[in-house]
Amino acid sequence: MQLSTSIPARLVLSGVCIVAVLLCSGCRQAQDPFAETQQHLYTLLQQEDLPQESTYTVINRLANNLLAVKEYNELILFLTDYVEKHPDNIYNGYWLLTVAYVYLQMGAEPAAEYYFDRIINTCPDLEIENTTIHFLCLQNLIQISQSSVNRISYFTQIIQRFPEKVNTTELYYRLATEYESEGDWDQALKAYSAFLAQPDCSTIQIPGEPNAYSQAQKLIDFNNSPKDWTFESLEALESAIKKAISSYNYRALDSYKSKVNFFAMSWKQDEYDTNSQENFSMRSFMTGNRIRYNAELDEATNPNEAYLRTWGWSNYVSVWYLYFRKVNFPIDPEIHGRWEWAGIYFGEML
Repeated sequence: MQLSTSIPARLVLSGVCIVAVLLCSGCRQAQDPFAETQQHLYTLLQQEDLPQESTYTVINRLANNLLAVKEYNELILFLTDYVEKHPDNIYNGYWLLTVAYVYLQMGAEPAAEYYFDRIINTCPDLEIENTTIHFLCLQNLIQISQSSVNRISYFTQIIQRFPEKVNTTELYYRLATEYESEGDWDQALKAYSAFLAQPDCSTIQIPGEPNAYSQAQKLIDFNNSPKDWTFESLEALESAIKKAISSYNYRALDSYKSKVNFFAMSWKQDEYDTNSQENFSMRSFMTGNRIRYNAELDEATNPNEAYLRTWGWSNYVSVWYLYFRKVNFPIDPEIHGRWEWAGIYFGEML
């Protein structure tokens, strides 16, 4: 993998010319042209009076020659040894970037991550082909790092340092999910709020996150809500719902419905479909109808979700399944694990 820096062309050309002259001065017929060329370059590199631009050119030539023949281990050893012996070389970040890319080429992602991270923390930034090595490192680290703690750092750095080079809307969402993975809910909420503050948050398509906007909005809305519709247990919720239906108390039923993204839809619809989000009163469906419910919850009920089959609501679709679910909200231990009436499924269960 060949990299080219945005070093001034005059500087590079002068270095190339010097190297070419020095190489030609020692040329002789060789049985192994590659080994002969590399040996000349190694010899040139040992010269104490070699100008800085020529040093860069020699190292770059050596590295690219080794890359061309896939001598990865020799290349890694050469560049890391040079950086170790010349800690003040301004191009060390560039050489270590090459090492990191070679490790990627070899499938050694942990080693590549080490060098990408090392460049950010120990090497000054350096411009390469209209971008910088720190930006390239952060891009790669976000892709290969398996640590949420590290990924939080990388997302934060790239948002703060290079906002014009990335889609900050997507990265705020990614950052929020990493905080969520770490259980840092305060920071997760801040990142979700930053995501929702972006002008394209409702239209952005984030790979692997088809409902990013709806999920973020739901979490923020739920956090800001009183949450006074939740019940301590499924049994308490089921009992209250059945009592309200039996007494045709539509006001009680309306108060039991979740006030955040309550849905009413067919089994084939998606909960996040805007057409499934309904906020209607139960009054119009209870008046003049004879509503009934099963004595037991449906067999599809599990520790986190429950279904109550009811019927008699409408001449068009008589059967409604009331959907209950356990609240997943670790931010608030007093709410987390309670139960809510989250929606309605119309028709027989598919």
